[in-house]
Amino acid sequence: MSKTRLLHLHSSFNPGGKELRCAQLINAFGDACSHTIISGVAGAMEATARIAKGIEWRGDEAFPSLQGKPTPARLLSLARAMVGHDLVLTYNFGAMDAVMAHTLYSSALPLPPLIHHEDGFNQDEAEKLKPLRNWYRRIALGRASALVVPSQRLEQIALKAWQQPVARVHRIANGVNTASFTQKVRPNALPRIVKREGELWLGTLAGLRAVKNLPRLVRAFAGLPDPWQLVIMGEGPEREAIRAEAERLGLAHRVHLPGHAPDPAKAIGLFDLFALSSDSEQFPISVVEAMAGGLAVCSPAVGDVAGMVAPENRLFITPAGDDAAYAAALLALAQDASLRGDIGAANRRIAQADYDEQGMIARYRRLYAGAMGRADL
Repeated sequence: MSKTRLLHLHSSFNPGGKELRCAQLINAFGDACSHTIISGVAGAMEATARIAKGIEWRGDEAFPSLQGKPTPARLLSLARAMVGHDLVLTYNFGAMDAVMAHTLYSSALPLPPLIHHEDGFNQDEAEKLKPLRNWYRRIALGRASALVVPSQRLEQIALKAWQQPVARVHRIANGVNTASFTQKVRPNALPRIVKREGELWLGTLAGLRAVKNLPRLVRAFAGLPDPWQLVIMGEGPEREAIRAEAERLGLAHRVHLPGHAPDPAKAIGLFDLFALSSDSEQFPISVVEAMAGGLAVCSPAVGDVAGMVAPENRLFITPAGDDAAYAAALLALAQDASLRGDIGAANRRIAQADYDEQGMIARYRRLYAGAMGRADL
């Protein structure tokens, strides 16, 4: 029996929430599928390192660029490149031209079904959606089999701002292998950094991008006493801006940027407290990972974060944009180990009950198989 051929069109395939979830699903589908993975940013394919050995996947340098003006000729070339696959999976606005190409040419070409995924916005839409992009999405999604979103906020945006029919929109919460986050890890479990005796780690997992507003986290961390170290796991263009803020505040010796965490469970296992500092999020996997690891979470009230965490934790999800409240919440958690432990235990119970990966994988299997007219994938 031939393998199901899945075409993945990403705005970028460097490690981030949507990319790591995609790799997670690719691994779960196993030998039943083969995968072609395209990144809208040339060379941005680092998340392929999370694909298990033995899984059949490839890039395609000859695939038309996902970036450029949406001219008829360019859209036609994108549509033609989809022919021969069994299912097209597109991700975020960076792949929206491919979605438009599919809608425009699905009657003229033997195109496979298409499912689009939206996981959130960059800095340019952190505060307000762009009307032109809303309009473009409305048209481009006209023949998509489904639109998948992880959060309640995105679900409402899809239904109202993008005017999608209810039957097309599917909200599937991000999930993780919660069992992997319960194991104790060695102090030297991470590359390039070791946890020393007596240290307490405030940690985060994030792409180093402007929308993550990691200088905000550095400023809030400045109020924590000396045993605390700030460990920011991730890669991205904002590395120097984060370092500069740490140096400005005299914190360079306590702020660490060791790079991407190849195994998030090991990073979470060394953290004593988790913080998010983003201007915009939806349903961040890193928060689910922190909850599964039994950590308390401090975050601005962005996306679904307040609804994700345990009721005991919600006092420490502060109004978006209120940096003073954010810093105060972080300090309160840092000063009370017992409180952190109680909140972390409550968060772990919710993660295990509601956010384990098996439920998420099962829903994606059914959705993808149904789009192809199959009973299973």
